[in-house]
Amino acid sequence: MRFRRCRSVRVAAACVVLTLCALPLSALSHALRAQVAPPVGAPDTVRSIAQPRNPLPTEAASAQTTRFSFIAYGDTRGRRDGVSEQYEHSLVVESMLRTIKNMENGPEPVRFVLQSGDAVVNGRDPKQWNVSFIGLINRLTTIGGVPYFLAPGNHDVTSAAELSAPGRLVGLQNYLRAVGQLIPADGATRRLAGYPTYAFGYGNTFVIAFDSNIAEDSTQLAWVRGQLEGLDRTRFTHVVAFFHHPAYSSGPHGGTTIERPTLAVRANYMPLFRRHNVEMLFTGHEHFFEHFVERYRDAAGQPRRIDQIVSGGGGAPLYTYQGEPDLRAYTEASGADSARVTHLVRPGVRAGDNAYHYTVVHVDGARVWVEVIGVDWGAGYAPYQSNKSVLGDTLVRRD
Repeated sequence: MRFRRCRSVRVAAACVVLTLCALPLSALSHALRAQVAPPVGAPDTVRSIAQPRNPLPTEAASAQTTRFSFIAYGDTRGRRDGVSEQYEHSLVVESMLRTIKNMENGPEPVRFVLQSGDAVVNGRDPKQWNVSFIGLINRLTTIGGVPYFLAPGNHDVTSAAELSAPGRLVGLQNYLRAVGQLIPADGATRRLAGYPTYAFGYGNTFVIAFDSNIAEDSTQLAWVRGQLEGLDRTRFTHVVAFFHHPAYSSGPHGGTTIERPTLAVRANYMPLFRRHNVEMLFTGHEHFFEHFVERYRDAAGQPRRIDQIVSGGGGAPLYTYQGEPDLRAYTEASGADSARVTHLVRPGVRAGDNAYHYTVVHVDGARVWVEVIGVDWGAGYAPYQSNKSVLGDTLVRRD
């Protein structure tokens, strides 16, 4: 199906940058945390997104929950960021609010939202957060009442791999101000201090967010490894990771192109995810929908599966299919894991073939399935010949 695209389109101070850049790396986290809490009424300061009306309960309190849903999507940056509210993203948010309302009294209410990055075009500009993004997310947390979790994209904190890069530090402090009331606090068990890296558990599902812009960073990798190694898998039967750069994709950032963060995700995180049987990856960076399945054998020789969903249709200009990713070196490097990757859903080759959208992930005990919801001119989007598909090798009931 081809969709008709809609035609209607409804820095930080230099002294701060220089001060932070002059610090040794050991002092950066402390300095950054000090910058995240500006004086009340300070000009050009990113506002915090409102706390959710229905916050997640403690992990212990939700231990018996096995049936619920969550929303996952990404890439909401708009063409007029800093000038007006993100129009295409607003269509997505309005549809989400209807979905949340329609499901709230059903068997699988929506309990939280995951966003895989690129909230705004330039995360170093407070005006873009305040004018274009935060008001929309406040609607989700207050009217929808749901917690909202954002992983940083390259547009949010820059694509720099160096923790001390000046642009990164400014973008990161703006990101942390925006999500300060939504993610675990520095010092919490489920937060890596000074990083946009955190985790939470709800019911039978454990969720990890990390910064794929710095996928080479050993401190972040060690923290994610520690979270997975210490996880009670009798309690958390499903493990989800969400981050910005896909391990493989077929858009302008993928295909025959292999970007630095992608290489680092493949080399550092994918073996870790196979080792700990992480089931679902939600990413963005490519502005369309596609679905890959990676099959492998675990240490006991049992067949396993990772579903990687690229959902970058949150409002950024849509992309098209550019070619299959070159995975020869990746699959060879998997060695004993015997990773095999299948491209289950490909995006369209024409701009009108792809739609602004979000996904609803349904969890019912061991069963998990995904629903892809196109918005506005993309209503009726059916990437699987329907808009639903099983995740993992499980039977599914679609009540």
